[in-house]
Amino acid sequence: MAKFTKDEFISGIKEMTILEVKELVDALKEEFGVDPSAVAVAAAPVAGATEEGPSTVNVVLTSAGANKIAVIKLVRDITGLGLKEAKDLADNGGVVKENAAKEEADELKAKFEEAGATIELQ
Repeated sequence: MAKFTKDEFISGIKEMTILEVKELVDALKEEFGVDPSAVAVAAAPVAGATEEGPSTVNVVLTSAGANKIAVIKLVRDITGLGLKEAKDLADNGGVVKENAAKEEADELKAKFEEAGATIELQ
């Protein structure tokens, strides 16, 4: 049997349909007992981790927008502040959550933007 180079193997895969590639992956799993897709998925976060910024950020409310009541409710839910303190934060802006994980900060930003507020991640 002829030995393929890495480039020949890759060019061969490029010519396959998706169904043929799936069948190849299944055959590799059966032959070698290794799931190549799991290895690729596990390696992906390591490669992307160096390109990202900080792992924690501050969630800063810059404007409550038109629906201030919904924003005040969100501030109270997230921070545990009382009504007056949450209203002051909605009126004047400020840090809603310090050192939040990037994923959590993105979720909070989406919730605030859905309520009509403007949020910055710093």
